[in-house]
Amino acid sequence: MSPKGRPEGEFAPKRVSAEGSPVNAPDALDPALATLVEVLDRHPRLAIAVSGGVDSMTLAHVAHRQSRTQATMVHAASPAVPAAARARVEAHAARHDWTLVVLDAGELTDARYRANPLDRCYFCKTNLYDRIRDHTADTIASGTNTDDLSDFRPGLKAAAEHGVVHPYVEAGLDKAAVYAIAASLGLTDLERLPAQPCLASRVETGIAIDAADLAFVDTVESRLAAQLPHGTVIRCRVTHAGVAIELGDDSAGAREVADAIGRAACAAAGRAFVGVRSYARGAAFLRDRRDG
Repeated sequence: MSPKGRPEGEFAPKRVSAEGSPVNAPDALDPALATLVEVLDRHPRLAIAVSGGVDSMTLAHVAHRQSRTQATMVHAASPAVPAAARARVEAHAARHDWTLVVLDAGELTDARYRANPLDRCYFCKTNLYDRIRDHTADTIASGTNTDDLSDFRPGLKAAAEHGVVHPYVEAGLDKAAVYAIAASLGLTDLERLPAQPCLASRVETGIAIDAADLAFVDTVESRLAAQLPHGTVIRCRVTHAGVAIELGDDSAGAREVADAIGRAACAAAGRAFVGVRSYARGAAFLRDRRDG
């Protein structure tokens, strides 16, 4: 069910302001936000794919508060989505009266995704956008920003194939601009939120994606997040050698905490622990590994 009591997949009628007047006009906003609102206003209706991260969550808030578009937020319930991310989406939806649809993206039923090839994200996004399209003909929007265009993002191909729009890209906004917009809107929990891609991104290329592995990763990262300073970049990697923990904080204290939690979790789960190391973006992608 959605936070408004609607069955999952049922879309709400158009939101109107309490006064019946247009929501904040772009000329009253800062330039970056005004440009983003103008981009959103081109679409009478949008289905915004909301993962629980700062990009898509901030986009959802701007669409809901500032734009004339009728926005429905769509969240994928999946073992690859951290429990905290889903809780964040549902809390914001309830607090801010979003229209929220929660879908099963179904990617784990796709053998191509489970095989975890280098372009796994393509199959993940293909399943997600297929499911969203099954529920609505509205234009799908993502939280992709301009920084993402220079990164390895196979999911962008799936987005292009499904006609997905990227409002931040159209507005020329990078990650820093997204954080600034979140701060300007008073979204304090989002403006301090580190980037957190899906849990499957922690699994090295060629290791089959398994729900038990994803649950293990989520548990370890949640324990670490509870013990380390807020905003610390944390990755629990499932590698061919064993479990490794990566930290954006290289202090001795942080490493000691991570080592203790990692060793305990691996011992309890019967997994090999290969230690704590510095965070390396995209370390699970092994470009020299072929399928199989």
